Amino acid sequence: MLLTRNLTNFLKTINGVRNASHFTYVSSTADPSLGKTTKMNLFQSINDAMDITLAKDDTALIFGEDVGFGGVFRCTVGLRDKYGSDRVFNTPLCEQGIAGFGIGAAVAGATAIAEIQFGDYIFPAFDQIVNEAAKYRYRSGNLFNCGSLTFRATWGAVGHGALYHSQSPEAYFSHTPGLKVVIPRGPIQAKGLLRGCVEDPNPCIFFEPKILYRSAVDEVPIEDYTLPLGKAEIVKEGKDVTMVAWGTQLHVIREVADMVEKDFNVSCEVIDLQSILPWDVETVANSVSKTGRLLISHEAPITSGFGSEIAATIQKECFLNLEAPITRVCGWDTPFPHVYEPFYLPSKWRCYDAIKKMINY
Repeated sequence: MLLTRNLTNFLKTINGVRNASHFTYVSSTADPSLGKTTKMNLFQSINDAMDITLAKDDTALIFGEDVGFGGVFRCTVGLRDKYGSDRVFNTPLCEQGIAGFGIGAAVAGATAIAEIQFGDYIFPAFDQIVNEAAKYRYRSGNLFNCGSLTFRATWGAVGHGALYHSQSPEAYFSHTPGLKVVIPRGPIQAKGLLRGCVEDPNPCIFFEPKILYRSAVDEVPIEDYTLPLGKAEIVKEGKDVTMVAWGTQLHVIREVADMVEKDFNVSCEVIDLQSILPWDVETVANSVSKTGRLLISHEAPITSGFGSEIAATIQKECFLNLEAPITRVCGWDTPFPHVYEPFYLPSKWRCYDAIKKMINY
């Protein structure tokens, strides 16, 4: 009886933690030079970026599972009614077919935006993206390409997604020359980076943190704008520790930076990498040369996660400046769990403890 009661209380506790957000969203402020703004959440800013693309480019197409209906996350809502079913349309539930169609459309001269409903199911399209799209320009000696191609895919933890709706697959694609891989942290970045992907002459993968679709709200510029791919953003300046993350995890380390400043008077420089491929080595290296310490945090499993590449590069670039070993706080090397999601995620407390160890090294 006692065992049953204890187990029940444990499960209630786990359920309560699981349904609580593991981060606090930190709003961004747009560059005043971009003009007037309006309040948008993440899916609205993505919708706005695609609306602008369809309006400016008569060759632009948007397609994927349920896209014509507005998408399961509402990112394409209203676009089929506005631009017609020949430009915004549904596809069969077949990711390799969606990717292959996108490549063919781009080769034929269209600006193709292909939606992969969940990033976890981008793997059936892996061959098309890695062996076809990424290599198309190179294998022809730049005689032809499929550069006007953007793959949109949801990404990351959502609080209840478990094994097949929570993964962060960016590292798989970071090993592929010919692609660009981008992950925004909020609505302002999402609109500018998605427009940047569409305008880029290379095939791009645009991962969208699905937990932010409605929870992330910014004042987003109304007019069209692009943000540069391959450029990180220093979100908070500091002098003692450099912290690097992307997507949802950026908001976790942003909170940790405030916590350690209050508790230990430690000044953290927070960097949003934004682009995984190519990534901004210069910005990160300059920061670590100043601080002497680097913490990298991402939701994906730690082994062979993209944090490994950052750590290896910065160890080489900043070896003589390092005051402590480079630290990675990441997901564990297990499939993404359901009930145990709070313990899997690289929480603010894991990052907090890592900073304590670094400054006392």
